[in-house]
Amino acid sequence: MKKLLLILMMLSVTGCYSSGRGVSSSLLAVGSDFDGSKPLVCTVIDVRECIVGEGCKAVAIEEINLPRYLWVNVGKKTIQSKQTGDDARKSQIESVKQVDGKLILQGAEQGREGVRDGYGWTIAIMEDTGQMVLTAAGDLVAVAAFGACTPY
Repeated sequence: MKKLLLILMMLSVTGCYSSGRGVSSSLLAVGSDFDGSKPLVCTVIDVRECIVGEGCKAVAIEEINLPRYLWVNVGKKTIQSKQTGDDARKSQIESVKQVDGKLILQGAEQGREGVRDGYGWTIAIMEDTGQMVLTAAGDLVAVAAFGACTPY
């Protein structure tokens, strides 16, 4: 399950990333922008893939078929790979919670028919900065992506 087909795939943080590194201060904004009340576009900056028995390594987003930009609309409970268009990959947000200064979005994807490649995902967006961690986990594989969000 090397290639996760995910709109927001990321995985449990395994100490691969220190908070704040690699995120441009120009992408940071006011906290109320990141409480789910406004649509967001999130940019994936850094990605790690972890495979049981092999450990974790940095990967390019193209290697795991992850979009660079994620268009998040909490009001509509959707995340998609493009702002508009029928060809955009879409994912339903199944759970929205605010926990300790973070907006937590969660969902799961079935994967392709006849292939055991389904996965669960979580996006945590820091309400004070817009920085995000996106995680996805499937059969003995996980992906962690780090980035930042801004309202649109």
